[in-house]
Amino acid sequence: MQTALLILPNFVLILVGLALARGFDYGRGFWEGLEKLVYFVLFPALLLRSIAVSTLDFASLGIVIACAWGVMLLGMALGALARPLFRVEPVVAASCFQCAFRFNTYIGLAVAGSVYGAPGVAVAAILFGTVIPLANFGAVGMLAAHARTNFWLELAKNPLVVSTLAGFAWNLTGLGMPGFLDQTLHLLGSSALPAGLLAVGAALRIERGRASPVAHGWWLGVKLAAMPLAAFACVKLLGIASLPAGVLVVWAALPTASSAYILAVRMGGDGPSVATQITVGTLLSMATLPLWVAALP
Repeated sequence: MQTALLILPNFVLILVGLALARGFDYGRGFWEGLEKLVYFVLFPALLLRSIAVSTLDFASLGIVIACAWGVMLLGMALGALARPLFRVEPVVAASCFQCAFRFNTYIGLAVAGSVYGAPGVAVAAILFGTVIPLANFGAVGMLAAHARTNFWLELAKNPLVVSTLAGFAWNLTGLGMPGFLDQTLHLLGSSALPAGLLAVGAALRIERGRASPVAHGWWLGVKLAAMPLAAFACVKLLGIASLPAGVLVVWAALPTASSAYILAVRMGGDGPSVATQITVGTLLSMATLPLWVAALP
C-alpha cells in the first residue's frame, strides 16, 4: 500500500493530462507542441545532465546493466514472435514490435524518484541511458527495414540517443560542467517530468489500427509481464542490492514510450495500433507497476 501511494501522484498527473486534453479546448496543436518540447528539448537536457554529472560506477552497476540488456533482448525476441504466430502484416508488426520492449522514461524517472529519492533518479538515469540506444536501435531498425528510410540517419537524429551518448562522453572526459550550463540544463530538466507526464496523459487514445486483439494482447503481455518477470528473476537469482534491484524492476515494468507513436507515424508505420498499445499499456501499468515494486524484498 505504501509503495502504491508513493507511485500514485505520477499516475494522477497522467490522468490530469488526459482530463485536460478531453475537457478543455487547448487544441491538439498545443499538446503536440508540448510533446515535441519534452521530446526534443526538456528530456534530452535531463538525460544529458543526469548522466554527465553522475558518478559512473560501472563495477557495481555492471551486473544490473547486463541484466537490463538481457531482459530487453528477451523482449525484442518475444515481440518479434507476434508476426509469425498471429500472421501480423509486416508493417503492423514492425510498428508494434517496439511496444514489446520500449519504455516510458518520463514515468520511469518519476517513479524511481518517488520510491527511491534522488539516488533512485541517479541510478535510473544511468541505467536508462545504457539501454536507450539499444531500444532505439531495435525500434528504428525494424521500421526502417519496411519504410525504406536511412537507418543510421534516423538513429543519429534521435534526441534521446544523442543526449545519452553526449552525457556519457562528457562524463568520461572528467571535466566539470560549468555552473551556468549546469543550472540551465537543471532548469530545463526539472520541467521534463511533470510536462512529460501531462503529455503522456493527453496522448492517450484508442484508435482503430490494423493489429488484431490477440496480437495486442501478446505485445502487452511481453511488456507488462514477461519483461518484469525476467528482471525479478535476475534480482532473486543474482542477489542484486535493493536500490539497483528496484530500479531494474521499475524499468522492466514500465509501459511503452509515447515516442513510439511519433516514430511509427514519422516512418510510415501503423500509428493507430501503436497508439492503442500505448494507451492500454499505460492504463494497465497503473495496477501492475505498483504490484511489481511491492513484490521486491
